[in-house]
Amino acid sequence: MVLRVQSLFGDERGPSLGQKLREVNWGLVALLTLIACVGFVMQYSAAGGNWEPWASRQILRFGFGVVLLVAVAVIELKFWYRIAYVLYGVGLALLMAVEIMGTVGMGAQRWVDLGIVQLQPSEVMKVALTLVLARYFHGILPEEIGRLRVVVPPLLLVLPPVALVLKQPDLGTAVMLLLSAAAVCFIAGVRIWKFVLAIAATLVALPLTWQYALHDYQRNRVLTFLDPERDPLGTGYHITQSKIALGSGGLFGRGYLQGTQSHLSFLPEHRTDFIFTMLAEELGMVGGICLLGLYLLVLAYGAGIALRSRNQFGRLLAFGVTTTFFIYVFVNIAMVMGMVPVVGIPLPLVSYGGTSMMTLLVAFGLVLCVYVHRDFTFNRRAALAA
Repeated sequence: MVLRVQSLFGDERGPSLGQKLREVNWGLVALLTLIACVGFVMQYSAAGGNWEPWASRQILRFGFGVVLLVAVAVIELKFWYRIAYVLYGVGLALLMAVEIMGTVGMGAQRWVDLGIVQLQPSEVMKVALTLVLARYFHGILPEEIGRLRVVVPPLLLVLPPVALVLKQPDLGTAVMLLLSAAAVCFIAGVRIWKFVLAIAATLVALPLTWQYALHDYQRNRVLTFLDPERDPLGTGYHITQSKIALGSGGLFGRGYLQGTQSHLSFLPEHRTDFIFTMLAEELGMVGGICLLGLYLLVLAYGAGIALRSRNQFGRLLAFGVTTTFFIYVFVNIAMVMGMVPVVGIPLPLVSYGGTSMMTLLVAFGLVLCVYVHRDFTFNRRAALAA
């Protein structure tokens, strides 16, 4: 059976490349670029008013990432449907490769050296997992979604990468994978009681997890979150300095390039995990709210694109990417404010990092692909036969 669809362009052959490029939601691309520019400016400040070594690299990565974003957006949506499991398998293989040939950084083994670039497979898995779950639930009929057996395959897809990421160890990314997967399942229509059951099982397992699964530094992070003053010069130092920097920024900030906590090296990881703190210190609460406003606009665009998709795969894919984006923004900002434990989650498009930026842009390329093909409809068998 060959897939034949009536597209928004009025013919069954599908749109040309030029038509697809015109259909790309360039407003969303502009928003992502604007957020990335905030990141460039803050990386310049983090280096003491110098483009090297961080800002210039970040700009080059973003430029290459935008090319990837557009390329992903104009590829047929059903192509991504077909290769979802292949990409998941590649991501899982890369995570296993970390155990064999991974490189160590900051006390954890999370990267694979590919010669020209160091790749963090857990970032790749974030996109692959959303893709494969969107494909799985696309093939589930609405009347079947309430059955218990329907959630077994997603669990089998989620648990292996989560276990491999935990072994690196990277608790923060493992939790993000779980939350992203849960979001796709919830949007697909999985019943609330199943989530309640999963949460209850997690709570029951917490004592064992605390005793046998968490490393000493991870337990210290949780204890520091509960009581930051228990070790102010040790495990509590980072979050204490972050709060000082946030408070010293006031309403309008100390001024660009004038932050004391970051430039005097009191603020840890100011170019990555704690970059929002540096922004708030230099540009104040007003600057922080402006950045949050840009993030909210991206979330609105993503949700709007998902709602306009006429096929379930595109709808779940767009919602999944957008929800994952929201989780990362929320956790990073809550982390630097001391509202959640410090788990090493970057601020999307602003924190310094190559793999995280590339995977995020590819993910939004998939969202734009959903938008370009928003009026295409296909069922599971038709997509595979086309």
